[in-house]
Amino acid sequence: MYLNYFGLSDNPFSIAPNPDYLYMSPRHKEALAHLTFGLRESGGFVMLTGEVGTGKTTVSRKLLQQLPDNTQVAMILNPTLSALELLATICDELGIDYEAAKGSLKYFSDKILKKLADNHQIGVNTVLIIDEAQHLMPEVLEQLRLLTNLETNREKLLKVVLIGQPELQQLLKRNELRQLAQRITARYHLLPLDANEVKLYVGHRLSVANGDVHIFSEGTLRAIHAISGGIPRVINLLCDRALTLAFTKQSATVKKPVFLAAAEQILGADVVAQRLQSQSRAILIGLFVLSIALGYGIGAAYV
Repeated sequence: MYLNYFGLSDNPFSIAPNPDYLYMSPRHKEALAHLTFGLRESGGFVMLTGEVGTGKTTVSRKLLQQLPDNTQVAMILNPTLSALELLATICDELGIDYEAAKGSLKYFSDKILKKLADNHQIGVNTVLIIDEAQHLMPEVLEQLRLLTNLETNREKLLKVVLIGQPELQQLLKRNELRQLAQRITARYHLLPLDANEVKLYVGHRLSVANGDVHIFSEGTLRAIHAISGGIPRVINLLCDRALTLAFTKQSATVKKPVFLAAAEQILGADVVAQRLQSQSRAILIGLFVLSIALGYGIGAAYV
């Protein structure tokens, strides 16, 4: 609706996972480096966690692009499965033929272990990626650990990437999962974008759509960070609504009051007020600490 008005060739803030708009912040690049390093190690598991909407899927897609050609990937997007269902799904993903009537934990495990050995024999690496892994049941995670028992003198034949929300970290602290937790060779917790990264993120998405970051005023960009908390998915929702509202008001730029009105439509006035108050409190605390440091420094100069 607002594309022609702002001279945009496409919707820059769609929440659809369009790879053309992929923005790898320094945090995302660091997360990718950790996962890549972990998959090169001899252990069986690597883990990526982060709050909803921080870009875990973005990192996992980039990881897929960077895997060597001699890699077979099994991807599980819905992990709310029993141990038996998980093994059957892994068989499906790896193209393993099986007879459903014979399905048992041992039957599927034997099939998968043979596939891993065959892949290794022909120089193919096998990687299992599980999204939303915080939903895995402990007995399912234990079954995954058992699958990684197959190894050569140098490496595991199955590498597992666990991607999930912070609850996954708590899940792996359970006593019955301590053996699995010890096998995680790399882990990274993806934090939200900081204020400067939010500005770069907004500018990147606008530039891909032939737009300019100056569509948003400096005050608006600061408000985007304060209210979104640096969560990319929330940024997209807020900026899309703000551009729509600015268009209806025939405003050439998105000023802070327009953005705040858009944010209230998306999140509610109480949430917006709370986040702005938190930002103000943080600024006051920062100024207080700075004044103390300056006072100490000045006092020390006279001693």
